[in-house]
Amino acid sequence: MLETSARLLRLLSLLQAHREWSGADLAERLGVTPRTVRRDVDRLRELGYPVNASPGTGGGYQLGAGAALPPLLLDDDEAVAVAVGLRTAAGSGIEGVGETSVGALAKLEQVLPDRLRRRVGALTTFTVPMLRAAESSVDPSVLTELATACRDSERLRFEYRDHGGSATRRTVEPHRLVCTERRWYLVAWDVDRADWRTFRADRIDPRPPHGPRFPPRTPPAEDLAAYVSEGVARRVYAARAVVRLHVPAAEAARVVGPMDGVLEAEGESTCLLRTGAASLDVLVIHVALMGLEFEVVEPRGLEDHVRVLRDRLSRALDRSA
Repeated sequence: MLETSARLLRLLSLLQAHREWSGADLAERLGVTPRTVRRDVDRLRELGYPVNASPGTGGGYQLGAGAALPPLLLDDDEAVAVAVGLRTAAGSGIEGVGETSVGALAKLEQVLPDRLRRRVGALTTFTVPMLRAAESSVDPSVLTELATACRDSERLRFEYRDHGGSATRRTVEPHRLVCTERRWYLVAWDVDRADWRTFRADRIDPRPPHGPRFPPRTPPAEDLAAYVSEGVARRVYAARAVVRLHVPAAEAARVVGPMDGVLEAEGESTCLLRTGAASLDVLVIHVALMGLEFEVVEPRGLEDHVRVLRDRLSRALDRSA
């Protein structure tokens, strides 16, 4: 009996983690026969979990939304409270919390009945959270749609607005969502451009229907957070530089955020900062305003821009005196 209960929980977890499973895949994951899978699915239905089954070679099992909330040990009021809390955390941009909240919210909203979805929508629409303002706001429903497409390895179609406001249609194979304290990014393979791209989530306007599914690709980097940071803080700019900060990397990280550049530990008392800006003059000011001692590593000639700024500031002091 205990073995059967544990298998049912495992089956339920698999159904919540993926949009659709074939009977053969579930049987292989659980180490049982397809006939046992069918019996276990019937038991889940008896417990109130709406498991849909589609026949044929392309069919499978899918966890759907029911007329009543399945027995998740939450009553209606508790389910609404959890969903609202997850939406708030997802939209707040809190690093390390938002991404987990989106995943949990996608699972919860998948099984919420319509009456509870309406309550959640009303409460979030007419509630004004007093949180630290983010640089850009993203509709939590867009985040959950992106997260679901990543989870299910399903092609995503959307309209994307660039920095100037021009819109283009994109078809991508989504891989991961990456969040910073201020923004959300989607890392995806752009089908038309045959290359990896990073998209700001607040500029994405989904255009369903999505699909078909695709085999996941090898990501562009093992550390996707560093990959996105490199892209938004360095690769997109015309002027790029590497400077040596005369502080340990851990201390520099308190000042240098993911949007400012990429830090690389070099020794006990120094680290390298790879950053970019619209011009070398702007880049010098950008680094100087960090308030850290530094020296130029590359490019050659950046020292001349540092001297120009030094002389200009000295003349300003002389005039003031």
